[in-house]
Amino acid sequence: MIFSAQQIFSDDQAITATAISTNVIDTGVRDTPYGGKAALTGDLGKGNGIPILIQVTTALSNAADDGTVTFTIETSAAAALTSSTVLYSSGAIAEADLVAGYQIPVQILPNQCTGRYLGIRYTVGGTGNLNAGAVTAGITMGNQTNVTGV
Repeated sequence: MIFSAQQIFSDDQAITATAISTNVIDTGVRDTPYGGKAALTGDLGKGNGIPILIQVTTALSNAADDGTVTFTIETSAAAALTSSTVLYSSGAIAEADLVAGYQIPVQILPNQCTGRYLGIRYTVGGTGNLNAGAVTAGITMGNQTNVTGV
């Protein structure tokens, strides 16, 4: 996959507890165009497909071997992704499956991406936090379609 430095959400980010991606993309302020009567709403999901790839770079694990992680792509008016709208959810994925190289390819960013900020939330479930694991995620030029995963 080809990533752009400006479009990386997580660059080998350690995932041990629920957190948002290290980087949140600021899509800019929607302003009123010259001669317009209202501000543009903006929707990044419309138009050409925007592929996103989430890839495990270090296996995710916890001592109890019962951990799960849910990966969600979210949009919000706030950089901290508070009061966010979930655009995509992977569902809970068992830690046993989250080995190095595991990929979650999101072929098209869904419609309704109208918030100013775009990011990924990693929600850890199970008994306690994870004690190891890392993820790289971002917008790509295109995703492989012959991968095994979600």
